[in-house]
Amino acid sequence: MPEDDDKYPEESGRRRFVKGVVGSASLAGIGTAAAASINSATEPTGAGGGITQYFGVENTAGPAPRAMPQIPVEVDDDGFLKGIWPEPETVTEQGREITVSEMELGGITYTSEWFQYCGGQTYPGVKPDADQDNFLRYASSPPYEWQQEAVEPGEQVNVEHFTDYETWGNGIGTSGIGKPALVTWRSQDVPSSGTIPVQLIRSERIRRMSDRGDQWLSASTEEGFLANMNKCTHFCCVPGFKSLSDSQRFGAADEIYCQCHQSVYDPFSIVRRSFVALPRPDE
Repeated sequence: MPEDDDKYPEESGRRRFVKGVVGSASLAGIGTAAAASINSATEPTGAGGGITQYFGVENTAGPAPRAMPQIPVEVDDDGFLKGIWPEPETVTEQGREITVSEMELGGITYTSEWFQYCGGQTYPGVKPDADQDNFLRYASSPPYEWQQEAVEPGEQVNVEHFTDYETWGNGIGTSGIGKPALVTWRSQDVPSSGTIPVQLIRSERIRRMSDRGDQWLSASTEEGFLANMNKCTHFCCVPGFKSLSDSQRFGAADEIYCQCHQSVYDPFSIVRRSFVALPRPDE
């Protein structure tokens, strides 16, 4: 592999070290038909899955093969944030009836399959008809001091907790570009192994992006809030926005940074991508 093809930041001193890692990342660049053919020979049977188009926060450095999927959000009349979840329905797929969650949102088909990777396909909350209320709730052991001091784990996220988002800073990167929180979604009363981790950011940049008339961003963000499923698409680690001082060494102080292999995602660049979603376990 030529030196300038290596996606690890030069400062990390890392190189691709497992042939299988290169192979799995390379799947992101092949045609979707070929990916589906390979996938059908290697994946377990289950409900849903397959070629899926989605919007996500763009991966800009490191070995991550693609964007992390965005979670559309809305704010209710009391200021509480919810992740949008399509109403479940029963359809016939490949000769059998399965339950799916999908809807047209912002000019694209938004579906539960966006989150079926990195074990997400086994999470209770990803099941289309799971009994969840969709409110975002604060996670335990957050990396942000403000979250540790001001709110309790399991508490519902409210707009009033982010009133200082235009000035907030924690000494990592630029202050005032966005206030983050580590939260969960569709995960109450489930084992910790089935919790859906979410990176939430409120930023004036996001508000301006939405106000420019982009159909998807207008439908998927509200009051400057943007959320994504916080599972790195490389090896499924949990990255963070302004959560690790080490990110400054790799030019990622103002981006979402994964310390495991130095993958970087830009939360202010939302891109449309496709991947092969893993099927959920048989229902």
